Amino acid sequence: MVKETKLYDLLGVSSTASDAEIKKGYRKMALKYHPDKAGDDPKAAEKFKEVSEAYEILSDSNKRAVYDQYGLDFVLHGAPPPDASDASGGYPSGGGAGGFPGGFQSFSTGGPGGAKTFRFTSNGGSPFGGGFTPDDPMNVFMSSFANDPDLAGLFGGAGGGGPKMRFSSGGGGGASPFGGMSGGMPGGMGGMGGMGGMHGMDGYQSSSPTRDSPAPVYTVKLPLTLEELYSGATKKMKIRRRRTHGQEEKVLQITVKPGWKAGTKITFPGEGDLQPDGRSQDVVFVVDEKKHAVFTRDGNDLKMELELTLKEALLGFSKIVATLEGKKLKIEYKQPVQPGLVIRYPGHGMPISKEQGKKGDLAIVIKVKFPTSLTVSQRSELEKIL
Repeated sequence: MVKETKLYDLLGVSSTASDAEIKKGYRKMALKYHPDKAGDDPKAAEKFKEVSEAYEILSDSNKRAVYDQYGLDFVLHGAPPPDASDASGGYPSGGGAGGFPGGFQSFSTGGPGGAKTFRFTSNGGSPFGGGFTPDDPMNVFMSSFANDPDLAGLFGGAGGGGPKMRFSSGGGGGASPFGGMSGGMPGGMGGMGGMGGMHGMDGYQSSSPTRDSPAPVYTVKLPLTLEELYSGATKKMKIRRRRTHGQEEKVLQITVKPGWKAGTKITFPGEGDLQPDGRSQDVVFVVDEKKHAVFTRDGNDLKMELELTLKEALLGFSKIVATLEGKKLKIEYKQPVQPGLVIRYPGHGMPISKEQGKKGDLAIVIKVKFPTSLTVSQRSELEKIL
């Protein structure tokens, strides 16, 4: 039995909900109050923060366990439960100091009359800070759904100058609707609560840098269609970063070269958040190839399937197929065709980025659609022929 259900109610799920149900509930409520849908409604913005913070807690098994047993105030502020009598007894175990769940710590000092006092931290935070520091709500949303094709409109797209990427710095932050501070410690993108890393459009941050270490890096996926990787494209990514004078927006332009492959990295040195040591993060985009409805890529080659009827496979066929670049190819056979036959067309595959003017092959794989049943007369005729 849980102590309270406030967070579950915010997501519209029961206290026994599975992780998948919690994520589904968050998706529904976050979309309802998302700024791109709700506009500048301050109430909607507040709700968006609340449901995002609720999801942050409930999607983390350790925080959820503590919330279920002790309630929201304990998670947020590290306040001891009403029945706490000492620093080690009665709390759930799970890897933290003093028998607390992983990431929660406790310590005690001699108070007046020998009484003990308690303070708790989450996410490995300092024992002098205490409590849960929520991430920027937009980062929570984008890190969960940036690759969801149904939500492409909320991340920009081909129209409107390309997808938008929000980099959220901690700084002082605004007041959290749950009582904490949204944002976190200074010097990090994405609300570095307890130095727990950054969230964004499927991005992550390297560990905290020192003066002698390489420049800190913020990595984010750059989803591209097969057509964009074939022909090349220009993508504009709007970022929001922290500088000495405060937050600012900047548009980074990426020139996609024909033939780039998944995993290709594009680096913008020093274009990210200003760090405590005076350096700025490098922003690195990593190409992520979107699935195509017709073609699959195999290195520099393209593959597609061509389905034939049994009659076409036996008696021959003539078909027109469109290549990825829009050209028409005539495929013609006068003799029987075996299922699995591969017909190759050199020079109709992907451009080879390091060999200007050269392209891979287009491989057409023959599939045969067999009938699921035959009439008596059809069977008789086939027996005569075959």
